[in-house]
Amino acid sequence: MAGTKAGGKAAAKTNKTKYGSDFYSKIGAKGGKVGRTGGFFANRELARAAGAKGGRISRRTKKTA
Repeated sequence: MAGTKAGGKAAAKTNKTKYGSDFYSKIGAKGGKVGRTGGFFANRELARAAGAKGGRISRRTKKTA
């Protein structure tokens, strides 16, 4: 049953029974608190420049008429 939807539901039920109904909230909060870099948004100018650069690179092929 590992790797299936039913297996995931069974695992979630087990985790909630063992560790409390707020198990997933707690591990999510731990992950959020552990980060120290502030993310990409911390440097607005760098994020803006990178977004502009990415926007200029088109993945679509040029249409020939």
